Amino acid sequence: MLTCTVDTQFGRLTLREEAGALVSVSWGSAAREDASELLQRASLQVSEYDQGARQQFDLPVRIRGSAFQRAVCDAICAIPFGDTCTYGDIARALGVPAQAVGQACGANPIPIIIPCHRVMGAKGLTGFSGVGGVETKVALLRHEGAAGLLI
Repeated sequence: MLTCTVDTQFGRLTLREEAGALVSVSWGSAAREDASELLQRASLQVSEYDQGARQQFDLPVRIRGSAFQRAVCDAICAIPFGDTCTYGDIARALGVPAQAVGQACGANPIPIIIPCHRVMGAKGLTGFSGVGGVETKVALLRHEGAAGLLI
């Protein structure tokens, strides 16, 4: 697995590539740094997002997990920059319980690029699996000017 680290206002992020696709984004430093065309492109796109110059990512990703996990990630990717939706919205679209969607969001292996921070609870903000928890989620939503942000 190839890795690189990108410093952002949301913390240091480690991007991991396997077989030509991003497979994870996590907070913290990589044990080693690798170079690849995809990691360079991903690093640039994350930096552009961080600087407010990018609203969408154009990167190949691979979700390891069930068809359900991939369906939830696809639904999350469809949420436009600056918007939010609820776990219930996604659940209704997929015909599954909202709690299952919440668990799948929490298991998202590629946060920010698959923007699970845009998914809210029925009554507003909920947890976030990234470092800093809900505070990081709020920072990401503010960065995007999310209209549905309830604080």
